[in-house]
Amino acid sequence: MDPQDLDPLAARALALVASGGRRVLGIAGAPGAGKSTLAARLVDRLDGVAVLVPMDGFHLAQAELERLGRAGRKGAPDTFDAAGYAALLARLRAPEPGTTVYAPAFDRALEEPVAGAIAVGPEVPLVVTEGNYLLHDEGAWAAILPLLDEAWYLDLDDRLRVPRLVERHVRFGKDPTHAERWVHDSDEANARLVARGRDRAHLVVTMS
Repeated sequence: MDPQDLDPLAARALALVASGGRRVLGIAGAPGAGKSTLAARLVDRLDGVAVLVPMDGFHLAQAELERLGRAGRKGAPDTFDAAGYAALLARLRAPEPGTTVYAPAFDRALEEPVAGAIAVGPEVPLVVTEGNYLLHDEGAWAAILPLLDEAWYLDLDDRLRVPRLVERHVRFGKDPTHAERWVHDSDEANARLVARGRDRAHLVVTMS
């Protein structure tokens, strides 16, 4: 679909909250598929009905990745706090009256998570979360899908996705050669892993 045409997706998201209570919608897909852009536009279109809580807030800090020897694989499943993410989603599914939950965000300019950056008030009926591994079924990640009322998988042709991903890395500070090598060696290995979860999605959204 044209990512500008949000009406069908907005209607589907609103249908989730029609019965009342808090609902959680997940948007998954490979690196560069357009998850964060679509999720932000969807939340903006819903105008106060939803709040966006990205999975990327659960990246391990760079210092911890270096301590663990995983800095060169940043973005792989074991470079996130998956159990912490699951715990937050479980808490968000059951809001307490009068209690605001604070979720972490990820600062791409710093390449670091930022604690307590996203306020989720108890009155918000829909939480939209997006990230690579919402449909992953190994380790602590297997707890994520059961916490989602609905999960969408964004499917974008690699001929569009890969160049956009390289351009994004360049935009946030990598030189073009380093960006291309990182995408080839790291991001695309993660993309193949993410694609294994496609059939577990409730909806596949073909992007263009």
